[in-house]
Amino acid sequence: MLEYITTLFINAAIFALFSLGLNLQWGFAGLVNFGHVAFMTVGAYTTVLLSLNGVPWFLAFLIASAIAGLLGLIIGNATLKLREDYLGIVTIGVSEMVRLIVNNEAWLTNGTRGVQDFPLPLVNLVARPYYSFVLAALLLIVVIIIFWRLELIVRSPWGRVLKAIREDEEVVKALGKNVFWYKLQAFAIGGAIGGMAGSFYAWQLTTVYPNNFTTLITLQAWTIIAIGGAGNNLGVLLGAVIFQAYNALPRFLPEQIRADGGRFEAIQLMLIGLTLILIMVWRPQGILGNKKELTLNR
Repeated sequence: MLEYITTLFINAAIFALFSLGLNLQWGFAGLVNFGHVAFMTVGAYTTVLLSLNGVPWFLAFLIASAIAGLLGLIIGNATLKLREDYLGIVTIGVSEMVRLIVNNEAWLTNGTRGVQDFPLPLVNLVARPYYSFVLAALLLIVVIIIFWRLELIVRSPWGRVLKAIREDEEVVKALGKNVFWYKLQAFAIGGAIGGMAGSFYAWQLTTVYPNNFTTLITLQAWTIIAIGGAGNNLGVLLGAVIFQAYNALPRFLPEQIRADGGRFEAIQLMLIGLTLILIMVWRPQGILGNKKELTLNR
């Protein structure tokens, strides 16, 4: 049971980290990104490929995050001048393009066969059956650091400008601020955080395949933000915990339902959908969100 709870914690923390990056882009900067999984893909593959070539895990982790952030700069430079709906469409296309590249460039990524047997961080500290505890501790440290740093920057003058851009970027332009540059920074930082989540996702799965990184992953992050509250980092953490709680349901359902995977998955989707409906009706800003943080009707 303890190992099961640890696995649930790892999954929740990975998606919390992933969603914190998206929340910086959407919740604070108002950037519609439906292709956030592209950063996770780049982070995961960069980490495992560098590790297989002898790069220490912590250095591979930092390089993967930096490359994901660089991808954010490239994508942002090409797309952030688009209107919100067009930006969302283009980012979906970019994420699919990244997935198709890792799917087809077998010389680099091993294609559909995926990448396995890559080194894991701190794996020699404990016996392999207990490795999940080490990974959970490492992940907890990273989430705490990222959460702390995000809280600092969004409460800084930089963060206040970002919120002002979200509300009305024309006013910010009139005050002499470089709106595009602020957006680009938010997009790149959010991408770097998504790359970090990709590293941990690879370490948790112990194997990576192109189909691990579909658009559904991004939609799950959007769901987490909707539940917890856009523009609230603590709300994102809460949303990730609630979302992951649905994955714990097999332990508490009758055996005949657990044995029927299709029925159980349907129940999970129904419960998630019902949660979203209730939140949208009774508290559209999310559990910990503020109505002033909403940008849907801007």
